[in-house]
Amino acid sequence: MNLIFLGAPGAGKGTQAEKISEAFNIPQISTGNILREAVKNGTEYGLKAKEAMESGALVSDEIVIGILQDRIAKDDCKNGFILDGFPRTVPQAEALDAMGIKIDKVIEIDVPDEKIKNRLSGRRVCEGCGASYHIEYNPSKVDGICDKCGAKTVIRKDDQPETVLERLAVYHEKTAPLKDYYANQGKLVTVEGQEEVADTYKLTLKAVEA
Repeated sequence: MNLIFLGAPGAGKGTQAEKISEAFNIPQISTGNILREAVKNGTEYGLKAKEAMESGALVSDEIVIGILQDRIAKDDCKNGFILDGFPRTVPQAEALDAMGIKIDKVIEIDVPDEKIKNRLSGRRVCEGCGASYHIEYNPSKVDGICDKCGAKTVIRKDDQPETVLERLAVYHEKTAPLKDYYANQGKLVTVEGQEEVADTYKLTLKAVEA
């Protein structure tokens, strides 16, 4: 079973992809990870990617898909794989199809923007030990102070409300059109993200098994 997981930043698609990966014993493939691995191993496409990165250019779709093909040719992908973070655009999805990479289902984890904004902008991270909190769902005992080490908790740049809105705008412009692309192929299944990860997982599992 070959799956793609879609979802706006903060919707929790990575967590759900990880859980499905464990449940079905198929690898969760993140493009960032396979890109770094290919560069480190000095593969043909890895060398091309390294050249692009060193010159400050974007790594082309052709190189990314070449690295992806190398990765899914490995033994652990025989029973399937999960793509998490790729494709990000319709042209990438078209290139994936053109390369003959078969996708069975596309699982979208759907969470309204307002909820995502509250979820992300409420996160706080300890400057000392890296412990994670949320002002609403998992607050520290003393506001702004880590329970574990007593250091200050801060809001990361990525979680600032204005940054979250920018990231969501990019998602809606570039990645959201993939929903129509895969819906037209009869492959899209939408899962409504719940407050609890476990509740979302039950729905995700049902969508995958349907």
